[in-house]
Amino acid sequence: MARIHEARGDFDGALDLLGSAQPLFMIDFSPNLRPIAAIRARVLVRQGRTDEAFDWAREHGLSVEDELSYLREYEHITLVRALLAGGSAVEAAGLLDRLLQAAEAAYRTGSMIEILVLQALAYQKRGDLRAALVALERALRLAEPEGYIRVFLDEGPPMAELLQAAAVRGIAPGYVQPLLAQFVTATAEPHARQNLIKIEPLSERELQVLRLLATDLDGPDIASQLMVSLNTMRTHTKSIYTKLGVNSRRAAVHRAEELELLSRTATR
Repeated sequence: MARIHEARGDFDGALDLLGSAQPLFMIDFSPNLRPIAAIRARVLVRQGRTDEAFDWAREHGLSVEDELSYLREYEHITLVRALLAGGSAVEAAGLLDRLLQAAEAAYRTGSMIEILVLQALAYQKRGDLRAALVALERALRLAEPEGYIRVFLDEGPPMAELLQAAAVRGIAPGYVQPLLAQFVTATAEPHARQNLIKIEPLSERELQVLRLLATDLDGPDIASQLMVSLNTMRTHTKSIYTKLGVNSRRAAVHRAEELELLSRTATR
């Protein structure tokens, strides 16, 4: 029930339910892989109460230098979330690298997906979109066969932005588009909702046109350089505008810069 409240954005309700659950938990000989205190810390992070999440980490003796084990994997991933929310992306990245190696060694696919998602968000926070998309693409490839949704959806707007960038590059289109559709809410602006759902990857020719739109060349010169008719060039331009959700050359270039589409080595 707490997870449902959290998914709905009712963090106080989620914390109340977790508080009620804590005294009912019966300790036995089975390992407690997802302690209620760690689940509560994740909710605190999502609520913006990172100081309290760090208090939890200190109380439980967690740090980025810890020796890793599956028994505390959930707690260490929770610590990563606190570090990312608290602006310590570099510290988080080091711990994520070690967590990923441990999960890979034990073939824990579910853990690998979550860790890769957090790696993508960490790179995004550091302004490295290319590396973020490399991590995200790997997470998508692992998640698609089982249809994972919440592991992406719970990351909110930053993940929606990354998925949009992935969609433009044609990464896992049959999976990314449905995931993007999940981010649509009843309160979203109609225009934003339309742009979010209908993102399509740019073709190689459209990428060529887009790069030339970022220069000082006019339409006829661009058509001449591509050795196509002016009408064909305009058709490509119109398609670019539609796919990027813009209505002008300047806006298209600006959006392309945000998505790092102008570089010939951009991740596809």
